[in-house]
Amino acid sequence: MSKLLSLKEERGNLTTEIRKAMEGNDETQLKELEAKFDTLNGKILAEERQLERERLNGEVEKKVEERKIEKSIEEKRSDAFKKFITSGNGAEYRDLQLHNATQAGFLVAPMQFSNEIIKGVDNDLVIRQLATKYILNGAHSLGFAKRDARVSSAAWGVEIAQPTADSSLAYGRREFKPNFASGLVKVSKELLRNAPNVESEVQKEISYEVGVLLEQAYMSGDGIGKPLGLFTANSDGISTSRDVSTGNTTTSITVDGLKNAKYSLLPQYMNSGNIRWLFHRDAILQISKLKDGNGNYLWQESIVEGEPSRLLGVPVIMSEYVPNTFTTGLYVGMIGDFSQYRIVDSSSLELQVLNELYAATNQVGYMYRIATDGAPALEEAFARVKLA
Repeated sequence: MSKLLSLKEERGNLTTEIRKAMEGNDETQLKELEAKFDTLNGKILAEERQLERERLNGEVEKKVEERKIEKSIEEKRSDAFKKFITSGNGAEYRDLQLHNATQAGFLVAPMQFSNEIIKGVDNDLVIRQLATKYILNGAHSLGFAKRDARVSSAAWGVEIAQPTADSSLAYGRREFKPNFASGLVKVSKELLRNAPNVESEVQKEISYEVGVLLEQAYMSGDGIGKPLGLFTANSDGISTSRDVSTGNTTTSITVDGLKNAKYSLLPQYMNSGNIRWLFHRDAILQISKLKDGNGNYLWQESIVEGEPSRLLGVPVIMSEYVPNTFTTGLYVGMIGDFSQYRIVDSSSLELQVLNELYAATNQVGYMYRIATDGAPALEEAFARVKLA
């Protein structure tokens, strides 16, 4: 029997004796018993506090020992991992297992390494930020009424002359019908357990990957099973009538070529506040060196954080997905009102986590899909910069 239990039993017996003394009105015995009870109760409280101290001390000792073991394992893993990534030496394993040292367990990065995911910066995705976006609600497609020809019957005449009826005004329809894109990523459950931030990083990467897929289509898509791009000559988007190559050479952009492109737009677009240049950074490198007849650079570098640089007074946006091959007859940039690019989403990016489907391979699947369409809606709002 433990000391604490023995003391508590003794206290219980004293409690019974105190009750009897109270009922017998024996004041002398009652005082003696109560004094003994208080002393015994103090011993019990002291024993309980000591046991609690011993329990806590035991936990600390256990944790210290566990930490020693963990530190030893981490040091072995760290040494093996550093050796592997610095020298490239290490056995080849087809099925790596984290908890088995003979199956590459020591090649897993130590905790202080794997908690940080190192990656380069993501490319900017600009078109979706500037375009006009719509969401389909219960329909298979979205149609826009489109004016194909203006009225052309107005004419000067005498007061009583009969006006000529117009036969040229025409309206057509432009239909946006979302296209589907999807993908699947599988991640080891061991990686998810030992690097908890990996799951959120995987979801970010999926969102970015879909964004890149869309941006590439918004730039150069052929409109077949995907959006129609700004740099794809097409009568349903921007036809070749909006190509401006006059003034440019076969390999470079010139001052005159840029001016010709800018002033091919109607004043309404230039004054709308939405107009932007769009180039790849390779084109910007060329353009930033151009000077006017007075020796002044055309390029106006922004000196205010958050404000874009300007070219011929017009803000410039850059994208890694703009064509950047400087060869005769190819597109290398454009100017326009990018709110006139229309995007129609049937559904936003959907991400489904498949916890059980790949259980046999100890993996979690991340399946994603999106349904969307996009195309330039009004070609006169754009001018493509083309090499001669």
